[in-house]
Amino acid sequence: MKKRGQIWVETMIYILIGFALIGLVLAFAKPKIDELRDKAIIEQSIDMMEDIDITLIEVIKAGPGNKRVIETVIRKGNLKIDGLNNEIMFEFEGEYIYSEPGEPISQGNLIIETRQLGERGIVNVTRIYSNYDITYNGGQTEKIISKAKAPYKLVISNLGNNLNGDLQIDISLN
Repeated sequence: MKKRGQIWVETMIYILIGFALIGLVLAFAKPKIDELRDKAIIEQSIDMMEDIDITLIEVIKAGPGNKRVIETVIRKGNLKIDGLNNEIMFEFEGEYIYSEPGEPISQGNLIIETRQLGERGIVNVTRIYSNYDITYNGGQTEKIISKAKAPYKLVISNLGNNLNGDLQIDISLN
């Protein structure tokens, strides 16, 4: 009878040691996995912003009345179309610090800036269109597009020159 009790106690001790080891591995591995996932999302978001910029430039070159539809997926973060400041921005909060906090960096036409919020970082990828009048659904408004499982279809339209003589580019959701 003693032998069966001893085997049972040893089995439970080995199981507890196994769980403790798994817990230790996860405690060290999970933050690194989250950081790598966030880095991949930021890089995909930069690619998305570059695709939007390329499409917008194509619409401008094609002339007034031209439209293009671009499909984009937002898995995490927010895409902001700011008609008031004529800019498009992607904002993401996560574990990964993409660049030196407070120091904006340029990548092509994009400005990438990281702000530190404790252990987390907020990364803004911005494209400013100072030579154009960017609108959302025809208005000088701000639209925030949040994460979704289904892709968004952005319609980018060249509306020609507005009353001020600026080239008006309208962005809307289809």
